[in-house]
Amino acid sequence: MVYLPTVLFSLGEGAVIPLIPVIAARMGADVAFAALVASALVVGQLCGNLPAGWAVARIGERFTMVIAGVVSMLAAAGMIFAPSIGVLAASVFLLGFCAAAFGLARHAFMTTRVPVAFRARALSLLGGSFRLGIFVGPFVAAGLLQLFDAESAAIWFFMGCLVLMVLLVLFGPDPEKDIPPITRPSARSFVEDSGEPVSGSIPTVGRAGIFRTMWRQRAVLGRLGLAAASLSAVRSARQVVLPLWGLSLGLDASTIALVVGVSGAIDFALFYASGQVMDRFGRLWAAMPAMVLMAGAFFALSFTHDGDAAVLWYGMFAAMLGVGNGLSSGILLTLGADVAPKRDPAPFLGSWRTLTDAGGAIAPLLISGIIAVASLPIAAAAMGVVGLLGAAGFLRWIPRFVPRPKPE
Repeated sequence: MVYLPTVLFSLGEGAVIPLIPVIAARMGADVAFAALVASALVVGQLCGNLPAGWAVARIGERFTMVIAGVVSMLAAAGMIFAPSIGVLAASVFLLGFCAAAFGLARHAFMTTRVPVAFRARALSLLGGSFRLGIFVGPFVAAGLLQLFDAESAAIWFFMGCLVLMVLLVLFGPDPEKDIPPITRPSARSFVEDSGEPVSGSIPTVGRAGIFRTMWRQRAVLGRLGLAAASLSAVRSARQVVLPLWGLSLGLDASTIALVVGVSGAIDFALFYASGQVMDRFGRLWAAMPAMVLMAGAFFALSFTHDGDAAVLWYGMFAAMLGVGNGLSSGILLTLGADVAPKRDPAPFLGSWRTLTDAGGAIAPLLISGIIAVASLPIAAAAMGVVGLLGAAGFLRWIPRFVPRPKPE
């Protein structure tokens, strides 16, 4: 009941995401406009995080997930029957909005119910559940395309996953009732405007609103939150740079897909190792190696484009990026849970997820701009710089804001 709804939602979403530009192109969009339609998903996620925080705080995780699932069905229907590209883009935007609400609801539930001693492993499993759906979904879509020769088949599959998810959440055992919330805050909580750690219980008089929470938590959002956004940017850059790099080397689509697929498989295989490291040794021991590894891979890749073994280096550093991304699995969820107010985390998590999603959304734009004025290797090196800056931010702010877990 905790992880299966996430698998169902992400499995259907993973089947649909690769087909959004294809559907837009079939409706007459050029390549640039098809990419714009696909980006509506990220924009929807950015816009949905803050309202989702408000909804979870008011009506709870369970009903937020149900509403997100039902509205996602409407978005999927809009994608199937869209009479114009504008309606298609609006449907994709609505899907991103609902995905933000669904993700935040489950994140808030885990934050309030999972003890700190194994929080990172639990949230790494949550991140792994999402990775499983996104990894398997495109293969399901490929099989459905072979069977039915229509992109709408994958969207109908998504709707089926949504129906199962909503029924499971509505009629299955309610984890909110079966698992009592952890009302006792950790030894270090952060409620002062200055961001300094204080001891004792969190004084709460009613629920704070979204914007009041953002103001109260501006210290951690502006410091640790920016470091987290840099990690999200480097992750997003990996998904953009690797296909472009393969194209620039003259590789065919199947070879690029193989390299990207192997990188994704390594990423998925390591998701639980990240939680083990964070719980046993501290958050910094997962964040720093992951950031340094991905930054180093981008830097090294930028020097190999015109070399004799460029294809070999491409495959090697793609795998290295997969290792780095896998070692960082669950770190954004875990850090958000660590620094969120313990009694009412949803408004803060809405702000936290908006900040991290913004990092992921800005990275492709930054890469496009650098390629336009310089080159792809320069863009890769620039993402290496972002990774090193993020690593420095984690090194500075994780010890200040996040307590080390107690040894088991």
